Formats: sequence, structure tokens, C-alpha cells
Amino acid sequence: MNPETIYGSLRDKVNPKVKEPAMNTLSNEKKTLILSLLAEGNSIRSVERLSGVHRDTIMRLMVTVGDQCRVFHHETMNNLKVNNLHVDEIWTYCSKHQKRIRPEENEKYIGDQYVFYAMDSDTKLIPAFRLGKRDGHAAASFMFEVSTRIINRFQLSTDAFPPYKDVVDRVWGSEIDYGQVIKSYVQTGEESERRYSPPRIIRMTKEVISGNPDWNDISTSHIERSNLSIRMSMRRFTRLTNAYSKKWENLYAALCLYFWHYNFARVHETLRVTPAMEHGIARRILTWNDLLNWKSQRIAA
Repeated sequence: MNPETIYGSLRDKVNPKVKEPAMNTLSNEKKTLILSLLAEGNSIRSVERLSGVHRDTIMRLMVTVGDQCRVFHHETMNNLKVNNLHVDEIWTYCSKHQKRIRPEENEKYIGDQYVFYAMDSDTKLIPAFRLGKRDGHAAASFMFEVSTRIINRFQLSTDAFPPYKDVVDRVWGSEIDYGQVIKSYVQTGEESERRYSPPRIIRMTKEVISGNPDWNDISTSHIERSNLSIRMSMRRFTRLTNAYSKKWENLYAALCLYFWHYNFARVHETLRVTPAMEHGIARRILTWNDLLNWKSQRIAA
């Protein structure tokens, strides 16, 4: 007998080929399971093994529901009032490392990517985020979005990213209390030390940029702690692995899922409620079923 015939029959018994259901035929229970697994930081292939759904279907579901999260976020995060807003950027990459990009390639959607996002220090709500390159254009676009969602004067704290001073001045002028946290790091020539551990901070200073911010509240500590949650809850943000995003659209969809789940469906350990409930824009903890039915029922958050 042909060996391939023998091994093929064994493979069919161990892993029979079953026609994969299309995404629109998945039950709500299966969709909820997949979304819950993704929200807990599982990779696409581990979700495939745990759910029994092909990874291509999982990716299509993530992109579709991610877009729904984007619309939900856009319609909900409006007319907000905050007192103390922290802003930071977190790094990842898409498709390939920056140093491997060829000159003829368009690097807008590949290589280094940064997530600009803001957090209300009091309620831990994340009202806005933006994915793009770490440059003045992305910073300006992000800050403008923040200004359209918050209606009161507030205190803003950022790191010392150079474009922020000019951008904040152009967006808010004198209608904001703004301070920066400036960190100085030890300089080292050891590549392995820089790669596997964060650089050691040798000095941290504060600077008042505009308005009259409370000196004690000039800080980015809360949002820097949130960076850890992002890396723990999205597999593609784990460093030094092959769990990176192959497509920019998939990375953006994963971010939309994460921030929706963080704001509306995940109970914050300190607050004991979700950030949206603490802020007053939600009356209860939302579920994935709420999101899946939102477009048809337009549930009240």
C-alpha cells in the first residue's frame, strides 16, 4: 500500500476534515467564546485550537466586530468631562521590523507603529486612541480628536515627546493646564541590556508648559501602568515573539476590541466597576452579546 495512503487515512481519523463554517453562520455562543479568548490575550492560533474555528474565520470576526467597536466608541465617547488626563504612546510593529523595510516599500502601514492614547486618571476611562507613526502629524491628529470628545478645561500630562508642545498649543491654546514629565535614562552600550530590560531612569523632572496645572498631578504613572495591561491583553504586543500583526487593519481591529472591552466590559480591580460606569456613561457591565446585538437593537450603554 502507498505510505501516503496509510498516513493520510491516519490523519483523517485524528483530525477529520470538516467544512469550516462561515463567519456569519457562527452561533453567538461561539462568537462570544472567540472574542473572550482574544480579550484575555490569547493568540489567533491558540484561539483556533481552543474554539475549533479556523484562524481565517477568527480574523474575519475580529475585523468585523472591531469595526463595530470603533463605531460604538465614536458614538459614545462624546461630551466627556475629565479633570486629569494622561497621554502616552506604546510601541509595536506591523509586518516587519523597521530596519527590514526596503526603500521602495511604503512604510506608513508597516514597520514601527505607535498607539497614542489618553486616560482619565480618576475614572481610568480611555476616551481616545490613534494608531500610526510616532511623528507630529499623528500627535496632532490624536490631540484634535481628544479635543472633540472632552468639553471642559482639564489638566493634561504627557511625556517629553517634542511635537506635543506645539500641538497642544495649536489645539487648545490657553484653554488647558498642561505639564510634562521629563525622564532621563542611563546610557549604555550593551545591546542585550537595552533589548531585554527597560533602561534605568536616573532622573525625572516636571515642567509646566501652559496654564496652571497642579504640580502634584503632573504625572503619567497611571497610563504607564496601563501599558502593561495592553501588552498582557493583546498577544501581538508581546515583545520578542512572532506574535506580531501581519496587516495594519488587523492590528487596528485588535485595538478597537481591546479598548471597548477595557472601557465597557472589564471590571477595573481598583474601581470595582468598569471605567465607563465610573465615568457615568454606562449603567451596567456590558457583554459581548450586547455588542453583537448593538447594531440592531441600539442598546443604551
